[in-house]
Order: sequence, then structure tokens, then C-alpha cells
Amino acid sequence: MVRSIQMNKGFAVFILTHGRPNNVITHKTLRKSGYTGKIYIVIDNLDKSAEDYKKKYADDVLVFNKPEMASMVDSGDNFNDLRTTTHARNAIFDFAKELGYEYFLALDDDYTMFMFRINQHMEYPSGHYLTRKTLDRVFESTLDFLKTTKAASICFSQGGDWFGGKENQMASGYKLKRKAMNSFFCSTNNRFWFISRMNEDVNTYLTLGSTGSLFLTTPTFSLDQESTQSSTGGMTETYLDNGTYVKSFTTVMYCPSFAKVSHMGRTNRRIHHSISWKNAVPVILPESAKKT
Repeated sequence: MVRSIQMNKGFAVFILTHGRPNNVITHKTLRKSGYTGKIYIVIDNLDKSAEDYKKKYADDVLVFNKPEMASMVDSGDNFNDLRTTTHARNAIFDFAKELGYEYFLALDDDYTMFMFRINQHMEYPSGHYLTRKTLDRVFESTLDFLKTTKAASICFSQGGDWFGGKENQMASGYKLKRKAMNSFFCSTNNRFWFISRMNEDVNTYLTLGSTGSLFLTTPTFSLDQESTQSSTGGMTETYLDNGTYVKSFTTVMYCPSFAKVSHMGRTNRRIHHSISWKNAVPVILPESAKKT
């Protein structure tokens, strides 16, 4: 039987946010989807809207020292720009441990939906199934998977992973992907550090994955979020100022042996990183490859 995550004192959700205290969409979506556990709001000490966050979320607001955290992390550039989610992601590990949580989920603040992509018959239907009251059970099952695999992090797929419908790779065989973006299930006993100011999730799972750490995206469940550059606050201004080329090229800088800058999309094409996965991460050979 799956126990209620509300009774699991070793788990909490942390939402990282900046500059939009009245628009933490993820908090509303979590409750609407059936999550009943603890939620914390993580902001930095440079956020001018800190008092507004505290008025709305009271003691559930956690504030970290951004310049101090930045001094501990490789930013991947010399722009001296602190506009990044990297430092908040690293601070969440510290907050979770200080508060006594062995496991946690780190989320961005702009998720509009949580949904199943595969039905109970392991079929990919037309459309999706929104979660109404079952998010506790989904989180509990994902935590069990994290514990079993001993992965550094388990993540949900994103809306973009499913472009193309039934012809999409994600819908063909429902295979796990060796990547981790947006939603991070983690353990404070298995800490890792996010790196780089831009494309921090990609650069982290690739650099650590290339040396054997396991990062996975599950294929059956996903989240949707607002378009990166459609809302104010957060990382929007950074992306608009720097463009996608700088963002994508940091990955080439960290992983030149298996990453390159390419194009993404069919009609509105844009610059994006491209990964040669056969060269990126260690793989397990089948027994048939063993010499007698």
C-alpha cells in the first residue's frame, strides 16, 4: 500500500522563485493536483520582493545568501551576473538537510499541470490525464524508484519531450532518458552540485553523468510550464539578454567531446545544444558481450 506522503516526515517540496511573489503558479498546481505535504518557498537575499513573499507564505519562505553561494560554484562565464537558478538549487540541499528532510523535490515556480502520459494499459493515448487527487502517490512512487536505483536525481518528463505525439521517441517503448531537467527528486545523503550560470541542469547532468552518476527522466509522467520568455521575473530577463546561443554554448564548453550547438524545431528553428549520447555516459554491456 502506498502511504500518504503527508505522513512521510522525511520529504518536502521546495519551490525556487525570484521576483514574482504573486505568481508562484507551482504552489497552486501542487495543491490542485493532490499534493498534501510540506511546501517551502526558496528565494535569495537580493530579491526586492522578499517581504511580499513573507507576507503570503510566512515561515515557509527560506532565504539564502546568493553572493556567498555564488562564490562556491563554477559559473561557466566571467559576466559577474547573479541572475541564475543555479545557486538556489544548491541552497535547497542545505535547507533540506537543516530542516531534517532526507528526500526532497526541487521545482521551478511556473508549472501549470502535472499529468500522466501513459494510461493504465501502458498505451499512449491522444491527449493526457491530469492528476486531480493522486500527486501524493506519484511522488511516493518516484521516491521509491530513487531509492531503488540510487540515482543522483529522478525527474519528470516535460511537455516538449512529447512533441510529435505517437511518433515521439518518448512514446516509443517508454524508455528512461539519461537527463534531468526542471523537477529534481534528490537525497541529502547523495548530494551533488549544480554548475554554470546558464543551462545549469544540462551541464550538471552531463558532467556528472559522464563520470558515472545516474540522472534519469521517467517516461510515463510529465509536467507542463509556462513558456520560458512569456512571463516576467525568474530567468526570463537573462534569456532575453543573452540569447539561446550563449546558453547552449556553455554546454559545448563543459562537454566538448560529445556536445555541439545545433538547431531545434521544424518551423520556428532556434539554436539549441545537441548531445551524442553514445559518447556521453557510461553504459552497461549485456552478458552476451562477455568473453568466455
